[in-house]
Amino acid sequence: MKNSHKTLLFPGSFDPFTIGHKWIVDKALSLADRVVIAIGINENKRRLFPVEEVEQMVKRVYELNPNVEVVSYKGLTIDIANEVGADAIVRGVRSTIDFEYEKAIADTNRELSGIETILLFTHPAISHVSSSMVRELKHFGYDVTKYIP
Repeated sequence: MKNSHKTLLFPGSFDPFTIGHKWIVDKALSLADRVVIAIGINENKRRLFPVEEVEQMVKRVYELNPNVEVVSYKGLTIDIANEVGADAIVRGVRSTIDFEYEKAIADTNRELSGIETILLFTHPAISHVSSSMVRELKHFGYDVTKYIP
């Protein structure tokens, strides 16, 4: 049963080969009418595939689902959330450490934009958490040393 969310944003470095990411999007679809997968572009990040290729791979995964949109973006999550009209941001959490920095990002996003974040706990065997959240915490002046192995 869907709640009052019309659009959820799933930001980060979506990996079409990671089951955890697909699980998060599928769960988000059960909570909202539409999910926007936003692939973060960071020129300093080395990728196995170019962003355009990743975007096409993700689109192929969801090509039969008209309720999933795939976009790429530069900048902050709250900017793309506002651009696509997201009611909330959805993020995956696989451990208590992930929860700490995900909650810090959620609190920052809420303070800056009023946009809530839904944290979905996933099983560690299928979950992968993007490093973009560490970049965002650093941008807002948080100490990120405890999150970097």
